Amino acid sequence: MGEVMKEAAFSLAEAKFTAGDFSHTVIQNVSSAQVRVRMKKENVVGVFLPVFEAYNDGPDAYDLTGLGKGGANIAKLKKNYSKAVELLVELATLQTCFITLDEAIKITNRRVNAIEHVIIPRIENTLTYIVTELDEMEREEFFRMKKIQANKKKEREAAEALAKENEASHQAKNLLDNEDDLPVLFT
Repeated sequence: MGEVMKEAAFSLAEAKFTAGDFSHTVIQNVSSAQVRVRMKKENVVGVFLPVFEAYNDGPDAYDLTGLGKGGANIAKLKKNYSKAVELLVELATLQTCFITLDEAIKITNRRVNAIEHVIIPRIENTLTYIVTELDEMEREEFFRMKKIQANKKKEREAAEALAKENEASHQAKNLLDNEDDLPVLFT
């Protein structure tokens, strides 16, 4: 870039030396810009980057400028400055891309930090809370099941004891086993 700008400045000095001061002629004859810049947007990884492009708009009004004195140097000057403009436009594209990407990287870093330091710890705390609550519920359920089994066992034992007692009371008495009878003597 520095070399192109140096060459353009040197060709300006050469043209002024050979053609004299031609700046008034150029300024008076300018109606609109010949070199224009258009901007496009290019999507790079979800980030829209501006891309500038220089183009010539309209015919060259100064083809015959300085034919009598230093026309070749003026043509060389135009060529060198058009190269400089193209490089400046390319440099502007790169610079705006770098700035835009830098902003996108900063935003992404902020999001990453928010995820690492806020969202992930919250989710981990929620998970540990859920795990401890589930463990507590499991222990309560286990204790409740043990209590239910113990109560059922007691009820079953009580029912078996009652059944044995009822069986014993409802059982037909053996008349021969009765010792309450007085011995009868037949004579």
